[in-house]
Amino acid sequence: MHALYLAFLNSWRGLVHGARTERAVRLELVLLVLGLPLGLLLGTTLWVRVALLASLLLMLAAEFLNTAIEKLCDHLHPDHHPRIGIVKDLASAGTFSAQGIAALIWVAALIERLG
Repeated sequence: MHALYLAFLNSWRGLVHGARTERAVRLELVLLVLGLPLGLLLGTTLWVRVALLASLLLMLAAEFLNTAIEKLCDHLHPDHHPRIGIVKDLASAGTFSAQGIAALIWVAALIERLG
């Protein structure tokens, strides 16, 4: 149990640091806070609600991983370097993909609700 508690503290510190220092993380946290009640109202079934909320968490997780990769790259190579730029672009593409998944799920749920 102690290891689980320590892991939670590490995650909490990362969440707080990301929220304090990264605009994109703050934006996605706002989307999560707003999306939680909206997803519960918009979803017509349990699994649609789960998909709506999970898509927001996936998006946030991708953003944290992207931020971690960018910070590591900047630490290892603070100057501009084409290969480091490619690594950052790939991480950003992962974030964009997660956002696309979330958008597809939310649009599908909205179409289902209105249809």
